[in-house]
Amino acid sequence: MHQTNDMADSRGAAMPADNVDNGLYGQDILSVNQFDRKLLEYILDVGDEMRALVRRFGKANLLEGKILANLFYEPSTRTSSSFQAAMLRLGGRVIAINEVKYSSVTKGESLPDTIRTLESYCDVIVIRHPETGSAQTAGKAARIPVINAGDGAGEHPTQALLDLYTIADELKRLDGLKVAMVGDLKYGRTVHSLTRLLRNFEAEFAFVSPEQLRMPDYILDELKADNHTYAEYEDVHEVISDVDVLYVTRVQRERFPDPDDYERVKDFYVIDPELMAKAKQDMTVMHPLPRVYEIDTRVDDDPRAAYFRQMENGMYMRMALLAAVLGKA
Repeated sequence: MHQTNDMADSRGAAMPADNVDNGLYGQDILSVNQFDRKLLEYILDVGDEMRALVRRFGKANLLEGKILANLFYEPSTRTSSSFQAAMLRLGGRVIAINEVKYSSVTKGESLPDTIRTLESYCDVIVIRHPETGSAQTAGKAARIPVINAGDGAGEHPTQALLDLYTIADELKRLDGLKVAMVGDLKYGRTVHSLTRLLRNFEAEFAFVSPEQLRMPDYILDELKADNHTYAEYEDVHEVISDVDVLYVTRVQRERFPDPDDYERVKDFYVIDPELMAKAKQDMTVMHPLPRVYEIDTRVDDDPRAAYFRQMENGMYMRMALLAAVLGKA
């Protein structure tokens, strides 16, 4: 960790002084489009510091006296719990509002009114909502930082940041990579956000999906505008031997009006040891989780399987973001 102008807490963990010049202090985190390469390199470095802090000290008091409101309109295990753990590791407290059902929302309260209420009690709000654009609505209503934890089929910026951190940690570079994204690319907000983040680096893309679940044209148009190379496939076997990152998502049966169409394609998207035998020895397999059948559990013991390390990295990156927007990174 950087030690300049730092204090130390009672356990010896470094406590950086307030820093309002980090580019994120007081800001909402709503879209990956907020991040350029310089800002990404900064927040990845802070993620490294947070990981070192947790592994050495367990926690610090960087955010002592700060309160996070965790406002989740949809079920969540990893995102919700990792934000809570991140805040607690930093010495703050959490107001947990999960699966919003028994609240003023059921009485017809608008999202802006809910946000204005919560900001009276906390210093930062994390929101997951089923409607695309809801995070932007919350950000406009709030006078405190709002962090988007997923808005419908829109974006999931903190997932994309932890994905980027995982790629950098596993492969020790972010330039010169060939990244294959596999599964539901039409509705998968994680692949949309990660693709946009990787536009800041020298990356080549392979998009593997059934025709009806292909990557949206607006994402492909953005890649064309940046002169990034990409190709589309329907069978993961066509790309497995050539990629550095295999990012897997679930092909959702419910997206297929004709069940026979689903049955025809489902086996193209199962990652098993036989498929992994054709992959590079230094590649990495990722998944935003939860998985269903798309990664065989026998792959879990493969050192290239990074999805559980990826999940752990989520806490470090969310620690970094919380510290940054509250001026402690």
